Amino acid sequence: MIDRLLDNSTTYRKLQINYQRNKQHDRNDAIEEAVAKFSYENCKHEYWNPEEFSLLYGTPLWEQSSPQQRVMLNQLYWVAYYSQIVSAEIATIFFNQTSATGLYAREDFRLICDTLDLESAQERTHIHAFRTIAKQVEQAVFGEPIFTYPMRTPFTETMVYADTNALKNWWKKIQLQYFGLISANNTFLACQYFTVRGVRTLNGKLVQHKLSNYYQQHPDRDAAPIPAKISYYHFLDESFHFNSSTIVSQDVIHCLAPPTAFESLIANLGVWGCQRDHFHFSAAINGIFWYDPALYGKIYRVLRSPIFNLTDKATKDMMRRCFTEESEGLHRSYLTHQEAMESYKVYVEKLDYLWQRNREMSLMASNSMSQYLATQKIAFQRFERQYKEDLYHV
Repeated sequence: MIDRLLDNSTTYRKLQINYQRNKQHDRNDAIEEAVAKFSYENCKHEYWNPEEFSLLYGTPLWEQSSPQQRVMLNQLYWVAYYSQIVSAEIATIFFNQTSATGLYAREDFRLICDTLDLESAQERTHIHAFRTIAKQVEQAVFGEPIFTYPMRTPFTETMVYADTNALKNWWKKIQLQYFGLISANNTFLACQYFTVRGVRTLNGKLVQHKLSNYYQQHPDRDAAPIPAKISYYHFLDESFHFNSSTIVSQDVIHCLAPPTAFESLIANLGVWGCQRDHFHFSAAINGIFWYDPALYGKIYRVLRSPIFNLTDKATKDMMRRCFTEESEGLHRSYLTHQEAMESYKVYVEKLDYLWQRNREMSLMASNSMSQYLATQKIAFQRFERQYKEDLYHV
């Protein structure tokens, strides 16, 4: 154990370089300027992401869509994806601060706290950008929110479309509140939070690197759609945030005493909870581990909207094909899930306080294509039945 962070010059230098570079290349002003210039009318006829990052890409809906409908699905991917990121970043801001509080009592830890202050300011800018653009798009296209939602607290289920219910939501809220409380007074848990943050950011980093390529490879960056530019700036910021998570969770943590049995338990429960959140994969949106049955109502509204203008029967037939049958899109999402799982295993392999089932990501590994399809077939029958019941009572 090292009492002072400065006594570990290598780790301190890593933190210093990451903080200074992030501060030097801070893109808050550039993001704010881009958002202020955003007008959906100016970019509604073009892609905002690489084509494969479109809502329901590679499904029967995608195969039957017109070029303009495909553009809309591409833009809706951006709206849906970054609406999920908003939820994650709201939680990140809160736990950045509780974790910083857990470091206050240690000598030389100001650098980490300053880093987290900068990152939280950047997260607030990201949230404003994503919400401003997404809400403008949905108002123009649907006249109502579809994937966007009112601002939420950090104690809400982070995964926007999860396999949950009122009881599970209540229990999750209690767990998050309790972790915030104890990590604010426990240096090990304050540092270990960054293991979970690192795992969650790692998945985002894998996808967001591909999203950022659309802007980087655009033939005329000055004329590129503003949402694509925001994706690029966000990826650059998150790269620094990922570095912070890695240094704190894998280097700084070794400056502390080994965890107690209680600290190890809480740390392992956090990683296990992350596995549970990332258990599912989605045919609708590659790169976010949503529970598709929770998404059915949203997809139904998209297909009944003027974009597709399908009848009730045609909408349900299309949804059944997209969610209960194999498709290229589903295979791509499953591959992303597997890639994320393997990267998580590498990320945590040297953390000897973790349970074997966390180092092996065994919960995530237990999901499969066949299990997904079986779940969807049962859930979709329930969706159709519930829809008819709701219609009957209206």
